[in-house]
Amino acid sequence: MKRTILLVAGGLLLVSGAFAQSAATPAAEVDSKTTQSVGEPEPQLIGVDKAQQELKEISISKFEDDGFWAGNMMRDDGYISLRRFEGSPADKKPLEGETAAQLTENDKYVLGAKIEHVHRSVASFSISPTQPLPIPGITKTISMWVVGRNVKHQLYVLLDDQFGNRAKVPLGDLAFTGWKKLTAAIPPNIRQTDPRYPSKTGISIRTFQIETDPAETYGTYYIYFDDLRAVSDLFTENNRDADDMIDTSW
Repeated sequence: MKRTILLVAGGLLLVSGAFAQSAATPAAEVDSKTTQSVGEPEPQLIGVDKAQQELKEISISKFEDDGFWAGNMMRDDGYISLRRFEGSPADKKPLEGETAAQLTENDKYVLGAKIEHVHRSVASFSISPTQPLPIPGITKTISMWVVGRNVKHQLYVLLDDQFGNRAKVPLGDLAFTGWKKLTAAIPPNIRQTDPRYPSKTGISIRTFQIETDPAETYGTYYIYFDDLRAVSDLFTENNRDADDMIDTSW
């Protein structure tokens, strides 16, 4: 009887000792696979972005040639004229790989627009390139330096998506003095890519439209533009196979 009691007591001591040793084991010594809860990300993938992107800021237009741009306004509302002027925003930064000297040499002029209002009205006017400005890759943002002259007008950029559908994206109001960099994010509902049409991607800039505040539509108004840029994802363009066929050649 005593021998049986001793055996049972010994077994209990072994079990309690094993349990204590397991409780004392540091968490670092435990296999991560045994402690990972269901639904948690794999530890080696935490903080890793799986998306393949090559984002780069690129120049779309420096507004050096006023003959490339045209102004449009209803004659009942007023008159618009365009002209280039020497100058540049002091806070403008060079592109990646571009020196300050190259920036100064390649960007000497800005585009100015003079608007002569006939009467107060709900009016608009636009500045458009003679040809659409395509942006390579998948555009994330569009930016442009503007002198707004502290009025409550609204500036928009009109775009064509991958299939030529028109979209209107706000760049911001013009209620500021001096040069200011206005930036617009391209919303995801604007189609820029389709796996069935890999040779036809991106968007094109068609025009810049200013919608006026009726209280500000009197006298003469001046506005200036410089350095149109875009941040675009060029991964597809830079990694396309040289021997891949072009669908648009049919």
